[in-house]
Amino acid sequence: MTGSGAGPDLLAAYPFLQPAPRRPGSADSPALTGGDVPYDVDAEEGQERQPVRELSWNQARRAAARAAVPLPPVTVAADATALGAALAEPLTAATDLPAFDTSAMDGWAVSGPGPWRLLATDAATGLAGGACAAALPDGCAVRIATGAPLPPDATAVLRREDGEVTDGQLRETGAEPLATGRDIRPRGQECRRGETLLPAGTVVTPAVLGLAAAAGRDGLTVRRRPSVELFVLGDELLTSGVPSGGRIRDALGPLLPSWLRGYGAAGDAEPHRIPDDLGALTTALRGCTADVVVTTGGTAAGPVDHLHDALRELDAELLVDGVAVRPGHPMLLARLAPGRWIVGLPGNPLAAVAGAATLAEPLLRTLAGLPATEPYRCPAAAALPWHPHDARLVPVLLPERGAVPLGFDGPAMLRGLALAEGLAVVPPGGVAPGEVVEILEVPGGC
Repeated sequence: MTGSGAGPDLLAAYPFLQPAPRRPGSADSPALTGGDVPYDVDAEEGQERQPVRELSWNQARRAAARAAVPLPPVTVAADATALGAALAEPLTAATDLPAFDTSAMDGWAVSGPGPWRLLATDAATGLAGGACAAALPDGCAVRIATGAPLPPDATAVLRREDGEVTDGQLRETGAEPLATGRDIRPRGQECRRGETLLPAGTVVTPAVLGLAAAAGRDGLTVRRRPSVELFVLGDELLTSGVPSGGRIRDALGPLLPSWLRGYGAAGDAEPHRIPDDLGALTTALRGCTADVVVTTGGTAAGPVDHLHDALRELDAELLVDGVAVRPGHPMLLARLAPGRWIVGLPGNPLAAVAGAATLAEPLLRTLAGLPATEPYRCPAAAALPWHPHDARLVPVLLPERGAVPLGFDGPAMLRGLALAEGLAVVPPGGVAPGEVVEILEVPGGC
């Protein structure tokens, strides 16, 4: 992750970029602490796990990462459908690369020292994709294009700008004498057939697709990416128009699908609208076949918060029930059945994002076989908002001088997140200017 280099002009444009107060006398960068947890995720093997109620933020992340194992490998075409998947086995070369000696420049293939007699060739010889010329006699030259097969016995390529042909004779005009091997790409220069190019676990990027194609691979063996269904709970949510009559717009249906894809989900999960009804929610969960169900709303203990009751009816195994983080502490993770999980996010938008970053990201990355994200740390450019007992996830800008809080970071707000370059993980007690803070990546949206 890199900062945008946002400078004083950008910061001045947003008057809500104000330093957050710091509690006097708070410890420097205290360790994250939590209250009770559903079970002790740090218990040694064989030790009894103690039933407790709420995990710290770090414990919750570890619990989500350990709740699953990578999905089985599948073979897919080496095209855009593989982007974002993790290689399930090393990528090996199906050919030498280059597969034959080629010219690195437009010009002439020559044999021995010059001047050279220029040989006439047919139209295809010396062009990329054309037939390889016959062996080149000593003292002779043929025209050649970049990428074309090099004639046998050629010793170098003379660049077009460094040569001149007069009366069928090719002479050097460059400042430096032509060295043997110049501008020749020898067979196998980049790799040999069967050579390992990339290890298992590598994320497929456009560059990986290009390398696979160049090395002769039509398909890739990758970890299957988890399928995800998104259930948006709430009778009060509108999908269009201006909020009115006590109803509000659904912000999470548009926000979460690409966010979850950035965490490793297969494609964008289409939002399903579920009313505030226990029977409807239970039926929807029972009929869902996705690897992971992500719900928004219904995780607390309000009169229409039915998620816990639905999980009890489905005999789900509750793995995380509440996390000591603000916003978003009433989040949960449960196993619906072998190979199927549910991540319950709060209904408030920023709280739901915090829950996705806490539980959905490590779970989905594990299922997809993606490597765990490496912590990114930077100094705080200002005191960051804090909570006395819980961690806080704070939208920040990342100019060169360090993390700057964006404001508008309440549970129901998204204005700060829309500008954010990361989420700062602020431990209980806060972070003073100059202290180092961990930053979570904000997934891209396209």
